[in-house]
Amino acid sequence: MASPLINFGPLSGLIGNWVNAPNTNGVNLIAVPDQKGGFTLLIAPYGEAFNVTPLTATTPNRGFSTILNIPTLAYNQTIMNISNPSAPTLMHSESGFWELMAPSTNDGFDIFRSATIPHGNAVLVMGNASSPTNGPPSFTKLPSALPFGDLPQSFGYTDPYSGPPILPNFEPVNPGEYLQAVLAAQEADGYQVLSTTTLSVSTSNKGGMENIPSVGDRTQSQSKVNTTEFNAIFWIETVQAPDQSTFTQLQYFQHILLTFPVKTGKPGQTINWPHINMNTLRFAD
Repeated sequence: MASPLINFGPLSGLIGNWVNAPNTNGVNLIAVPDQKGGFTLLIAPYGEAFNVTPLTATTPNRGFSTILNIPTLAYNQTIMNISNPSAPTLMHSESGFWELMAPSTNDGFDIFRSATIPHGNAVLVMGNASSPTNGPPSFTKLPSALPFGDLPQSFGYTDPYSGPPILPNFEPVNPGEYLQAVLAAQEADGYQVLSTTTLSVSTSNKGGMENIPSVGDRTQSQSKVNTTEFNAIFWIETVQAPDQSTFTQLQYFQHILLTFPVKTGKPGQTINWPHINMNTLRFAD
């Protein structure tokens, strides 16, 4: 439970224990090397436990003349592949922090997130939180999940992305339609998003990522993947139910660029394969 003496501002809506909203699944898309010189496209539904806990004291950042006392939320995320619902398997585990900053002390950015995952990756992303806006979020400008870069035309890199939909309402060329379809189904059942607070963070905002050598490095070695960009948007929604009661819902979209050497091994030529994951969450009962 949050301390009444600490103001978490727009991050306060994250606090709680979250699981998949009823009748929804998360979606994970990633292209991975197949150990044969090519790649395999993986698209899978997932279930999630996302637990966000406020620290009972602020985090002090000590400067020469002032101490910045930063409201801090710790989180743990566990994602399970539910392609086989009777035998779910671990897909992803992550831990990290969300923190609230004064924009005047942080180059105009008022939130940041740090995260580590067992593969050997660490990420720091900064950005901004919006004031609550009326109505639901818009997903029309979310980026495509199709690969881009120095694509060799003869190898059909985009072919696996254009087959029949593996999951209902999910198309890699326009992944935001999946989140929109969730809200449309809820609206058909009498639910309405009254307002939305948006948290948007990116490595392009003076953030960064690091990988252990076996995963990749910043030299873009021709034998390794280089994780070059991380973007995430979280929408904290106030939803009105058919009985006029309200509750909080959380939707998010994450877009990570994985840069691989071109399959033919041409020096300096790379392909960017987006890794995306997104979900709709509600508080656990």
